[in-house]
Amino acid sequence: MNLQEILKRVDHTQLSPTAVWADIQKVCDEGILFGTASVCIPPSFVKKAAAYAAGGVPICTVIGFPNGYATTESKCFEATQVVKAGAAEIDMVVNLGWVRDGDDDAVLREINAVKDACAGRLLKVIIETCLLTTEEKIRMCAVVSASGADFIKTSTGFSTGGATREDIILMKQHMKNGKQIKAAGGISGPADAAEMIRLGADRIGTSRVIAALIQAQQKGVTNETIFNTTY
Repeated sequence: MNLQEILKRVDHTQLSPTAVWADIQKVCDEGILFGTASVCIPPSFVKKAAAYAAGGVPICTVIGFPNGYATTESKCFEATQVVKAGAAEIDMVVNLGWVRDGDDDAVLREINAVKDACAGRLLKVIIETCLLTTEEKIRMCAVVSASGADFIKTSTGFSTGGATREDIILMKQHMKNGKQIKAAGGISGPADAAEMIRLGADRIGTSRVIAALIQAQQKGVTNETIFNTTY
């Protein structure tokens, strides 16, 4: 797998709470230049970024982020607002309290309500795997598989851990109905991303793949070598 094959699956991410417009411009510029699947940015920057990127790269954003315990009505309102602002993809966090209580019906209803609010845009469901038991992860695979969402996603990147190989294998075994998998949080670079893809991830949420590419360029490695390297 070469770097271009990896990049087309990357949601190039800038979700720092202290990010300023210059940081968002940078991630958009890099996403356009390197052909990433999307750029994932905070909701407050979506409208400006959508105009700035002008269709050069899809804009992804987050709702109910990072804790997931906002009301369903709040998450739906957020989804409606970011869609109006120009978001093409939305990553939502489930209500982890409901997951731990075993109230899978409530989780499913919320996901479907948010999907309706997304008005046809892609919806990825973050289940924060580092906080769940194996049994809870399997249940969430079943819930997301039964929902209108498009992806299950491992992590916010803001909790105690990120994507693991074991979680991607587990999701690949249990996701149904054509739902896809996004690995996010702690992806260390191109080789790590490639391994996650081989294990079953369809998308990778990270900033480190492009950071590694730029670092190699700064060290004088030619683009031909960078892009033809096999991972």
